Amino acid sequence: MKQRYLEVTFRKGRPLAAYLYLPRPTGARAARTVDAGHGVQVDFDERGTAIGVEITSPSAVSVAELNSILVRHGITELDAEEAAPLAA
Repeated sequence: MKQRYLEVTFRKGRPLAAYLYLPRPTGARAARTVDAGHGVQVDFDERGTAIGVEITSPSAVSVAELNSILVRHGITELDAEEAAPLAA
């Protein structure tokens, strides 16, 4: 996968959970998961590269908090367009 994308699961019109897929080599799998707080977990492959971010409770974390977590783990912040589904 060459570009990242955000997948959001909705229930009754509200975001229930989300996963930010990060660019990764074909076949890369999570070897380690780090709890980043605020209902956010970061998945890393066997080389220590971040490959995804799970957001277990989108309504409990602000986009600013999420971006702070992303930057702390070396991941570029979400722009307004990417983050829009979380605010639904």
